[in-house]
Amino acid sequence: MLSVLKTILNRLEKIEKQLEVKEPEKTKSIPVQSPPPRIIETNINEVRTEAKAILIEAKDEAFRIKREAEEESRKIRQEALTIEQKIIAKEENIDKKLAQLDDRERSMKNREDSINKKLAEIDKYRNDLISKLENVAHLTRDEAKNLILTAVEEKLKEEIAVRIKEAENQAKQEADRKVREILIDAMRHGATDYVPEYTVSTIKITDEDFKGRIIGKEGRNIRAFEMATGVDVDLDEEGVIRLSSFDPVRREIARVTLEKLIKDGRVQPVRIEELVKQTKEEIERIMFKEGEKLCHTVGVYNLPADKIALLGRFKFRFSYGQNMIAHTLEETKIGIALASELGADINVVRLGCLLHDIGKVITDKEGSHVQLGVELLKKNNMPKAIIDCVAAHHEDIPFPSLEAVIVYVADAISGSRPGARYENIDEYVKRLKSLEDIATSFSGIEKAYALQAGRELRVIVDSGKMDDAQVVVTTRKIRDEIEKKFPTFPGQIKITSIRELRVTETVH
Repeated sequence: MLSVLKTILNRLEKIEKQLEVKEPEKTKSIPVQSPPPRIIETNINEVRTEAKAILIEAKDEAFRIKREAEEESRKIRQEALTIEQKIIAKEENIDKKLAQLDDRERSMKNREDSINKKLAEIDKYRNDLISKLENVAHLTRDEAKNLILTAVEEKLKEEIAVRIKEAENQAKQEADRKVREILIDAMRHGATDYVPEYTVSTIKITDEDFKGRIIGKEGRNIRAFEMATGVDVDLDEEGVIRLSSFDPVRREIARVTLEKLIKDGRVQPVRIEELVKQTKEEIERIMFKEGEKLCHTVGVYNLPADKIALLGRFKFRFSYGQNMIAHTLEETKIGIALASELGADINVVRLGCLLHDIGKVITDKEGSHVQLGVELLKKNNMPKAIIDCVAAHHEDIPFPSLEAVIVYVADAISGSRPGARYENIDEYVKRLKSLEDIATSFSGIEKAYALQAGRELRVIVDSGKMDDAQVVVTTRKIRDEIEKKFPTFPGQIKITSIRELRVTETVH
């Protein structure tokens, strides 16, 4: 409609422009002639005709628009009527469903009332029967129930007892089997392949003539070697030299020193003393490395160096014939396996097993190895849980935790397995150590070595603190003290005191 009106306006503007008469130019004096009247009339008629055509076209367009609008309105009314009919149908359907639900609810209510009524009748009938039974039996309901239960209990008492016994036996067998499996698995984890030497080290030689060099002129070399190392040298067997001592550290120092002498070839008292001193320093480094290796094997990497050095002494320490490194490694592996099975703190068990016997290598204090170990750990501010494990591993105190029990069990497994320990060896070592301690307890005694399985006690005297007469008196006192402490010592004990004045000067 708007487009038609715009077209009519445009055409009217064109006609107005055609009818406009231009004004004459003032600068020119040329006369202007008006168009003839006939021409004007013709133009007006054309405009009118065109205007009529435009009006007719506009009416047609308006009629068309009106018809389209009516058609659109009719469609909308039809859609609205359809939607209204659908809504009315749905409302009718909902009303029907609501009516059905109401009917069902009334039906359920009636059924419930009927059921309740029947239940009431049943209860009444049941109570009547119970009353009649009580009157006939002359028993109340509770009395009858107790009577029945008593009869059933008496009948089943034996069967119940048998079943309980079977269940207990089965549970015990299962528990025993499970315990054996756990212990066997733990022992398998703790298996070690360490073969210890108890009191003798053997060195093989290819040249028998070397034994003569070891003995030296008038036996000075072998005396110097035994005096410096504190071991007994046995040359009787062909092809080997045996070094005997209850102290494994001394025996190891002597073994390494003798191997160096064999390689070096120079066997002299001064050279022997130099190599013994050098070897002692090497053994200290070896023991530290062994302690470090033990810690790393069981998964401990942050232990202080002084504790590692003490653990390294286990390499040459025996408890009832069982090497301490082998025992500690075995026990720690067993303890870790048991802790994993039982859900305990593995790190506490690991350190408890590793440090439980550390007091055995503390020789400068008096007390049991448990007390010495606990004091050392407290001094170094170790966690209380670990200290408790060490304190309780020989049942000196009640077990404070599951981890302490595991350390105790692991120690018992490692120490009590067949072939692990020999009681007589430990007693033998203690006896020889007591002989040496008796000698060194006197003033002026520098060293003391128990040789020949305790049948000889060799005492090294400090020549600057004691003269020859004092040496004789002190030796007799040592003899009297040994007799007092060991009244029934097997065999004889030969006490040899050695006082030697040695002066060394160096020329630069």
